[in-house]
Amino acid sequence: MKKQGLTHIDEQGRAVMVNVGGKPQTPRRAVARGTVTVGPKAFRMIREGTVPKGDVFATARIAGIMAAKKVDELIPLCHSLPIDSVEIDFDYDNENYAVNITAAVSVTGKTGVEMEALTAVSVSALTIYDMCKAVDKGMVIGPVMLEFKSGGKSGTWISSSQSLKGDIKQENQEG
Repeated sequence: MKKQGLTHIDEQGRAVMVNVGGKPQTPRRAVARGTVTVGPKAFRMIREGTVPKGDVFATARIAGIMAAKKVDELIPLCHSLPIDSVEIDFDYDNENYAVNITAAVSVTGKTGVEMEALTAVSVSALTIYDMCKAVDKGMVIGPVMLEFKSGGKSGTWISSSQSLKGDIKQENQEG
């Protein structure tokens, strides 16, 4: 018997990939957010564009997009998805010497893109660390969290976190 709520476990308790063959293709979207806290020197260099390895945000954005497209290769039992779009944005938290990362991933498919959004944020954060580690090895990554998901049988979910609620409400009114 399948354990209640565990869709990746079969009757014998073995890990299985969920069969999505009979599910309809629907528009799905997920938004994740994460933070990289850096020291004052690295923060200043990121802002000024003087990090020796180059453009931190351009590199982190490309890395995050590439990672979202490879989730099925990184995380066991994830489905390969024909991703429609990946958007990654960065903003500065001047008070805490931090960079906030937001990734939004969309697909028209049979399963959601939460893992793709979370992976995009995580790899973008790791790339920022890699780009700046010569300046500051004490950077801290996290938290990384899902803020929003829409589509599929479970519908829309918004995190109890207040960080994106206004943005999501506006996006739903526009889109």
